[in-house]
Amino acid sequence: MTFQIALSGLNAAGSELESISHNIANNTTNGFKRSRVEFSDIFASSSFGPSIGQGVKVDAVRQEFGQGDTAFTNRNLDLSIEGAGLFKLDNNGTSVYTRAGNFGTDREGFLVDASGANLTGFGVDENDAIVPISQNLQIDFSTLEPNQTTNMDITANLDINAEVLPPFDVTDPGTFNFTTSTNVFDSLGSSRIANIYYRKDAANAWSAFSYIGDTPVSTDTVNGDQITFNTDGSLADVNGNTDGIFSTDVFTPVGGNPIQISVNVKQITQFDNGFGINLISQNGFAAGNLEDFDIDDSGVVFGRFSNGQSKQMGQITLTNFPNLEGLRQVGSTSWIETLSSGDPATGEPGSASLGSLTAGALEGSNVDITAELVSMIGAQRSFQANAQVISTSDTLTQTVINIRR
Repeated sequence: MTFQIALSGLNAAGSELESISHNIANNTTNGFKRSRVEFSDIFASSSFGPSIGQGVKVDAVRQEFGQGDTAFTNRNLDLSIEGAGLFKLDNNGTSVYTRAGNFGTDREGFLVDASGANLTGFGVDENDAIVPISQNLQIDFSTLEPNQTTNMDITANLDINAEVLPPFDVTDPGTFNFTTSTNVFDSLGSSRIANIYYRKDAANAWSAFSYIGDTPVSTDTVNGDQITFNTDGSLADVNGNTDGIFSTDVFTPVGGNPIQISVNVKQITQFDNGFGINLISQNGFAAGNLEDFDIDDSGVVFGRFSNGQSKQMGQITLTNFPNLEGLRQVGSTSWIETLSSGDPATGEPGSASLGSLTAGALEGSNVDITAELVSMIGAQRSFQANAQVISTSDTLTQTVINIRR
């Protein structure tokens, strides 16, 4: 029986050495979590006298999900989790989970890990708004369609000291006091210059004449749009309306849809402060090609296009479990759900119990080489001691055999 007890000790020490060697081998593996072998004794009870233990057995191989060190890589598809949570992957229909954040794209633009499993998260709707429905995340490399200008916002000051001028003539700079201009876009993404000319008609009264290119688009091309101010310099009304908005006439470009622009001048003032533009903006843009993409701390994937626009392409989610140690390892630094792990809770990074996400960084292994080497020495001594027990038992057995001779 002594041989069997010592043999169980050798097997236990061997299992511990295997676990230690596995930890050491993966000390540079991204997202790796060290394992620890746990033992329990074997005890056979007897009703006929004192019972003696029967050795040792491996009770469990427990993984420690402590945080690994973070290394910054400046690569936008390297992702690191700070705190609780795992990335959820779709491996041919099977949900697997990992802390290794070294992702890339396949030929169709799907985000994948090194083994080709798809990274999952929330998708977007037709308006590029995040929709909390889990799906495989994909980078959209298609051309961003142009957006026709429909609105323009102007914040400016018209000098109260300006002179009252003769009737407006676009070819005569002496008939207007001030002008603003910006690019607007048609349905094909073609850019055109939109100009608005301002002429002072009387105290606190101005006219605005709108042009797209050389084409007048004011609804009243003779008198323009009428802008009046209060005595404190604030806007009173535009064409008698206090909403501060006027619309241009319809302009139809060759081959494109008709353009009609709503111009918001609610922030125009008339102070003794000279002419000046504080802001002029419009909501149109040309077609654009994807140049790059970024991932923010909340996991949202933003595509950046050659026309200066950006759009959301999805949101990376994280998943946590009530009992992480209940997950089952499946290789490639990945785990799958089990009954003992509990049900997964998936959400955006930073919400509830989930940790934060950092792009351009990777979480390394949580293996401490020094601690593993110390543990290896202990396992080696345990192996040697059990081997010595076998040697001693063999000596005793040989003595008994010699007595019988």
